[in-house]
Amino acid sequence: MSQITIKSPKHCATKQVLRIERNYKKIFFAFSTFFTTILLLILLIYFILKPTKPQFSLQELDIYQLNLSGPILNSSIQLTLLSKNPNQKVSIYYDEFQLYATYKNQQITSDSFVPPFYQGQQESNLLSALLIGNGLPVAPSIGYELSHDQLSGRLSLNLKANGKLRWKIGTWVSGRYRFNVNCVSILAFGIGNSMNAPPLASKQGALCSTTI
Repeated sequence: MSQITIKSPKHCATKQVLRIERNYKKIFFAFSTFFTTILLLILLIYFILKPTKPQFSLQELDIYQLNLSGPILNSSIQLTLLSKNPNQKVSIYYDEFQLYATYKNQQITSDSFVPPFYQGQQESNLLSALLIGNGLPVAPSIGYELSHDQLSGRLSLNLKANGKLRWKIGTWVSGRYRFNVNCVSILAFGIGNSMNAPPLASKQGALCSTTI
């Protein structure tokens, strides 16, 4: 005698739900495996061709105006900066790039913006900018510092840049990375030099530090 088992509609519905859940899990696992593989491949390519940070050097600097009247400073500085991509297989997109000057850790010009540009493998670019500061308030100690620099015979300025860049490896383009550049320029600034009788000029190249 055979045994006949009658399945209730509820039992059949439960089996159907379990089957659907298994299918969803398989699809989710397949997509997860695919995206994980792609991500690992990108990371592998990145670490094999790990980009070297760009190199910057200050080529020329001219100070046309650096006038202090009480706590107010007016400045006009022309600079030429050399930007070099040392990578053989990696290109760079500069999406944001701005320059400014500081003296004794105080910003003495407004930001000057460089238009976005693309830098190919082992390519170099000369970037020129005019940095202007009109009526910028500064600390009272700046007057003392300028007088001290005149007595010492030299004036030290920091030319700084910051912005955002992207790496390009083959057809793959990375996300944006923030970069910061700091260049130090030393100019002859003796008793005979007057802040109201510029320009002060320096054509001695200076290497800059870069962080990403």
